[in-house]
Amino acid sequence: MKILIHDSAEAATSAAARDILSLVRARPACRLGLATGGTMEPVYAELRRAAAEVSFRAVTTFNLDEYVGLSPEHPQSYHRYMAEQLFDHIDIDRANTHVPRGDAASPNTEARDYDARITDGGGLDLQLLGLGANGHIGFNEPFSSLGSRTRVKTLARKTRDDNARLFAEGEVVPTYAITMGVGTIMEARQILLVATGAHKAEAVAAMIEGPVSAACPASVLQFHPRVTVRLDGGAASALKGRDYLDFVHPNAEEVDLG
Repeated sequence: MKILIHDSAEAATSAAARDILSLVRARPACRLGLATGGTMEPVYAELRRAAAEVSFRAVTTFNLDEYVGLSPEHPQSYHRYMAEQLFDHIDIDRANTHVPRGDAASPNTEARDYDARITDGGGLDLQLLGLGANGHIGFNEPFSSLGSRTRVKTLARKTRDDNARLFAEGEVVPTYAITMGVGTIMEARQILLVATGAHKAEAVAAMIEGPVSAACPASVLQFHPRVTVRLDGGAASALKGRDYLDFVHPNAEEVDLG
């Protein structure tokens, strides 16, 4: 796990965007796993700014999750989020963009089919992740199976409370979501996780320094051979090994030893 601690949230998200752009330049037909949420908005803003210089025409994308019960047209659906934040602003073939259908007649069938579409196409070259304050990745809440596949999950009360601000007053926040499983995420050839803000510090410490446990699903990333974690100072503030991490990668610089 490569831990890179930046001076600011803006520096962390900008660097994450550069990571993605570097992969797209090197592999124009790459397969990206994408995430949503506030942390990702500045990442996607950087990708939009690069749209005149970098083509996404041959890229294929799979999003992590979608709320059960929401149609793609719903203002808080992740279909809508991705269109507004990224897809409407780049030259990607929309037929190559995939988000689970939250309004599918059978969410369980949709989840199984979605997982199959990921694996049948050869898996993901890079999975972009955020980090929940309770340690979740995707909507794999604490105590999710670390070997799980894409499926329907019940959202934790804290997750629903955190997301309530995004919904209209009086609107019911969904209780369930279709999410890539932890096992599905771990099959990506490369993982890029971005976390910013002091409110993520406890989850970051549990992910990096804590025992691998279903209590913090993100901790399983310790077992992945190629993970880059980009943090700001707030998100890194609870790390006991901060001094060593700063020594290894001063100013979040990557050292090339050849």
